[in-house]
Amino acid sequence: MYRDPVQSLAPQQHDHIASTMAMPAATRPLRVGLIGIGTVGAGTFRVLARNQATIAGRAGRGIEVVVVAARNLARAASVVGTGVALTNDPMQVATHPEVDVVVEAAGGTGPAREWLLAAMAAGKHVVTANKALLAVHGNELFAAARQHGVALAYEGAVAVSIPIIKALREGLTANRIEWVAGIINGTTNFILSKMRDEGLGFAQALEQAQALGYAEADPAFDIEGVDAAHKITLLAANAFGMPVHFADAQVEGITALQGLDVACAEQLGYRIKLLGVARRQGDAGVELRVQPALVPTTHLMAHVNGSMNGIMVKGDAAGVTMYYGAGAGSEQTASAVIADLVDVARLDGTNAAQRVPHLGFHAHAVNDKLAVLPRAAVHTRHYLRVPVHAAQDIGAVGAWLAAQQVPVAQVALAADKALPPGSGAQVLVLTDTVAQATVDMAVHALAAHPSVAGPVTTLRVEMLDA
Repeated sequence: MYRDPVQSLAPQQHDHIASTMAMPAATRPLRVGLIGIGTVGAGTFRVLARNQATIAGRAGRGIEVVVVAARNLARAASVVGTGVALTNDPMQVATHPEVDVVVEAAGGTGPAREWLLAAMAAGKHVVTANKALLAVHGNELFAAARQHGVALAYEGAVAVSIPIIKALREGLTANRIEWVAGIINGTTNFILSKMRDEGLGFAQALEQAQALGYAEADPAFDIEGVDAAHKITLLAANAFGMPVHFADAQVEGITALQGLDVACAEQLGYRIKLLGVARRQGDAGVELRVQPALVPTTHLMAHVNGSMNGIMVKGDAAGVTMYYGAGAGSEQTASAVIADLVDVARLDGTNAAQRVPHLGFHAHAVNDKLAVLPRAAVHTRHYLRVPVHAAQDIGAVGAWLAAQQVPVAQVALAADKALPPGSGAQVLVLTDTVAQATVDMAVHALAAHPSVAGPVTTLRVEMLDA
C-alpha cells in the first residue's frame, strides 16, 4: 500500500496554511491531514466543503483539510482541487507539523497501525472509521492515545450514520448497561432480506448484493460475520468498561444458512437476522457473539430490512433504546467522521482528563478482569429443525429432547409450502432458555435417534425484550 515514490509537500504548500500557524488554536481552523481519498475520504472532503459554515458554527471554528495522502495523486487532485497539498507518503501526513488531527480513511490493519501510532506520538489527534484496526489493535492504540494525551475517535467504525458510540459514552452514561444487540452489517441484512422476500437461495442473494455494490468481490468478512464481530467488540468495550476482546468473540456467519430455515422461521412467527450480541451476565462475564438468530416478527428489529442497521441497548435506568440508520455509504460514513472532528475541534487544547474517555470509562475504571464467556455457557432460546423419516415421528423428537433436559416450548411440522421438493418431513422445535452446552449434547444424541433422517439444524432465538 502506498509504494509510489515519496513526493515532497513543499512545492504544494499554500500561504493560508502558514498564516494560520500564528493564530490561537481556539480561533484558527482545525487542520486535518487525510490519509486515503477513496469512498470514505472523498465523502469526508465533500461534506466538509459543502457544509463548512454549518460545521464551523457547531464546532466554534473552521475545519479544513490541508494535506491528503493518496496512491493516485491525479485522482486525489480531481477530488480536492488545487488548494490542498498532496503526497503519496502517509507517514508525511501522520507527522506533518501543520496538521492538528489525522483522519485515517485507507483501511487495513498493518500500515494503518503504524501511521496512527506515529501521529499520536507526534501529538496529533486521530479519527478513524477502521473497525478492523481497532478490533485487532485497539488496546494498544487506546493506550498510546492516553500516553500522548490525544483523542482517538471512531464513531464511523461501528454503525456509520448511527451515533451509537456517542449514545453509549454520553447519552446513556448514567446507566449500567445490561446488553447491546443489533444488525450491524448491511451486506448480510440485504442478503437475508432477499432470501425471505423473494425466496432466493444464499448464493443468488449474494450475487445480487455484489451486483448492487452492497457486497465486495470477496465478501468473506461480511458473510462470515467478521465485520459484525469487529463492531460488537467495540460496542461491548464501551458498554461494559472492558478492554477490546475481539479474539474471544464467538463468530458465525450466514454461509451455511438455508432458505428452508428462513421459510420455517416465518411459519413459526420469526425472521432470521445476523445479530451481534454483547450481554453482561453479572460478574461472571460477558457474552460476545455474532450469529444468525430468530427474532419475533412482531419485534422492531425484525423490520430492519435491506442494507439498513439497527441497534438496541438495554440500560438499567433508561430501559431499552433503539437506533436505526444506514450502515454503509460514502457520505453516511463522512457524517460520523466529521462529528468526531467537531468533537476534536471543541476539545482541542483541553486537559485529556476532561474529555470523554476513548472507551467510555477512564483507564483506572476499565475492568481488565471481565472475561468473555465461553460458547457453552451462553443461555438463549433455540430453534431446531429435525429431518425425520415420517411425520408421525414428531412425538418421538419432542420426547427425546425433553429426556435430554432440553425445555421444549413448541413442536410443529414444517408446512408443505416451506419444503423444497424431495426434502421429506421436518420437525420444528422451539425451546425455552437453555445453556448452549445442553443443546449441543442433545443434538449430538438426537443424531443417533432412529426417527431422524439427516443433520439437525440449530439456531439461537433472541427475544430482545425489555
